[in-house]
Amino acid sequence: MVSTETRAARRQQRRERRAGAQLSLTLGSWAAVLAALVPLLGVIAPGAWTAGAAGVSAAVFAAGFVGRWYRLSAVTVALIEAAVWVGLVTAMFLSATAIVFVIPTLRALRLVPDLVQQALTEIETGIAPLQADAALSFCIVAGAGLVAIVVDHVAITARMPLAAAVALVAVSLIPSLAVSGPFDVLGFVLLAAAILFLLRAETRTRYRPPRAAPTAPGSTSAIAVSIGLVAMLVAVAATPLLPEPAPRAGAGLGGGTTINASLDLGRDLRRPDPVTVLTLHTTAPSAPYLRVATLSQLDGAVWKPDAFGSTALSADRGFGPLQAGTDIASRKVTTRIRIDALTARYLPVPYPAVSVTGAPSGWEAMDANRTVVAKGVTSSSGQEYTVVSQEPEPTLEQIEAAVARGTDPRDTALSGEVPAVIREDAARITAGTETDYDALIALQSWFRGPEFEYSLTAPAQNGFDGSGISSVAAFLQQKQGYCIHFASAFAIMARVLGMPSRIVVGYLPGSADTAAVADGKPLEYTVSSAQLHAWPEVFFSGIGWVQFEPTKSLGDATSFLPEAAGGGSQADRPQTPSASPTAKPSPSSVRDPDGLRADDAKTGSSATAGPNLVPWALGAAVVVVLLLLPGLIGALRRRRRTAAARAGDPLAAWAAVRDVAIDLGIPVPLTESARAFGTRLVRDHGAPDAQAAALVTAVESAAYAPGGADAAAAHARDIAEAARAVCAGLYLAVSTGRRMRALLFPRSLIVRPGSAYARAGASAPTR
Repeated sequence: MVSTETRAARRQQRRERRAGAQLSLTLGSWAAVLAALVPLLGVIAPGAWTAGAAGVSAAVFAAGFVGRWYRLSAVTVALIEAAVWVGLVTAMFLSATAIVFVIPTLRALRLVPDLVQQALTEIETGIAPLQADAALSFCIVAGAGLVAIVVDHVAITARMPLAAAVALVAVSLIPSLAVSGPFDVLGFVLLAAAILFLLRAETRTRYRPPRAAPTAPGSTSAIAVSIGLVAMLVAVAATPLLPEPAPRAGAGLGGGTTINASLDLGRDLRRPDPVTVLTLHTTAPSAPYLRVATLSQLDGAVWKPDAFGSTALSADRGFGPLQAGTDIASRKVTTRIRIDALTARYLPVPYPAVSVTGAPSGWEAMDANRTVVAKGVTSSSGQEYTVVSQEPEPTLEQIEAAVARGTDPRDTALSGEVPAVIREDAARITAGTETDYDALIALQSWFRGPEFEYSLTAPAQNGFDGSGISSVAAFLQQKQGYCIHFASAFAIMARVLGMPSRIVVGYLPGSADTAAVADGKPLEYTVSSAQLHAWPEVFFSGIGWVQFEPTKSLGDATSFLPEAAGGGSQADRPQTPSASPTAKPSPSSVRDPDGLRADDAKTGSSATAGPNLVPWALGAAVVVVLLLLPGLIGALRRRRRTAAARAGDPLAAWAAVRDVAIDLGIPVPLTESARAFGTRLVRDHGAPDAQAAALVTAVESAAYAPGGADAAAAHARDIAEAARAVCAGLYLAVSTGRRMRALLFPRSLIVRPGSAYARAGASAPTR
């Protein structure tokens, strides 16, 4: 007989093995949650929220592990995790209104909707990468803890790691849907590796009866790794080929258009249905450009919006004095603007703004770049305000005598190595010019000349739809792009020449409503979402920031008149109608200075060419494959188990029967013996009696009888046929719809035998 001490030692060993397996599963779940949060780093700047999210999720998983160590029920474990989550989040963000720092009061609970709303406003109107304030950090940390509770319940309690993996993939996709950008290969690989580790950790926690036939060591791991590598390669290769969805103009949380000041304008300009953003009246001879933000810092791959200090905007407090000298003439202009459909943390204003009146409280003046930014508010439909601007008007002689030099080193900084094509083109185009202004005019004329073409589609199709140095190098080689490429190329080349430059995001001059003038009403200009634009500026000593317009076919090219021709005393720019980009530039709307259509510059192109349907067809094919993938994986697994059964493994045949039962919604608890389960399949679910009995006998003999494995191998074909007959009987006992659902979307891929979902399967009435 086995002594009491021996039995106790064995129980302790089994408990330690279970604890080790549970620890691996817990660590795998935590690693998967952290990997799902990695894409947030591309949208929200790292900060205290990263440690908070990691700490709260770790505490939740630790609470679950301890609860299971003491054999507490699943409901009790979930309640403990929820208590830990609430206590930590309260201590971090609501401690001032909590009892002993961790117990939230009613006052603390009333603060939660305000924090969520503030975070949503920041997400909707902010610019990536966002600086996480208290509200945004609260939502991220609380969300990470909640995701940890869900993953712990699904992956560990319910033993459904694939379902948890689907949820984590959805979480990781949210930042990519919110802010477009290049495919994050590193983030995807980290998430895929974490999910594979989670799946492997879960399989190690399950009980394995003795196998009748040996298998190759590590075959399960090899198969899992192979599938994972194939999935990674397919995703990395196929994702860039998928078509980019075109959102409706005006779609968004705020119900209107938004402004992305991080130069991600391609999607907005490619929207099929432009909407009216604002209307304005002005005392100027023509509609002005309207700016919303400036971008001075070039961080290799992206221009970052300026974040200077700001002061509250009021009737008696506007912007600082003009930077132009007293000898430079200027023109004072009053512009009244009405917002029609815009939800943003910026107010569009002409440059250089002197004062803004009529805006509600919450708006602030950013003196350094003369823009208006929000403090807890956003622009909204029906909002009206008046801007007084005073634009310097130097003569041609004055600006040629001025030097393009600034005082802020950020305005000339170039991060990383500048490709040779940028430096060589800048030197070649400006060779022979005598002044800084002449050099910039030479660049502007080159970009607006016949070598370049305005195109919204070429950058996306050729993979350089960005504003960084590498995208500019590709643009200079392709010579096709839209405003961000022209503006960024001009600004970078100006810096190569040693001149301070920046990029401005805003709107092109609006279209005049001539019908209103005919009716005797004041001239009104309409600005649409299709006129969202970017242009460069260069700083001249004694004058200030001077705007240039290198984008071909759009806006008015910068020029100044000599004093003898009236320069400095009247509007210096030609009063020609301003073209505006549309989602799909028509032949009549995009023309070069010689009057030729931009589309005509393409060799072999046709003005009536239809849309490229290849990406959409590829996307549809990928969707179809994804829908058929579960059924295909299920079929491959059944085929593999059938082959193992024919090779002499009755447990593989038994596993195939249990999988079919789970697919059809038949309860499969682990506590039920093989004989009891087989009897129930015959009695309630249509399994053939003789074949089910033969299969149960073979399973019992292989698992418990001496020499049972050899006996099973001798009757391998009969066992495989018995399993096939049992599965066929289960399928035939249900309706056609239920059978098709089981074949196309097998639940056994994510539901394990013995899990809570397998034990609670629906009954399958026989026919």
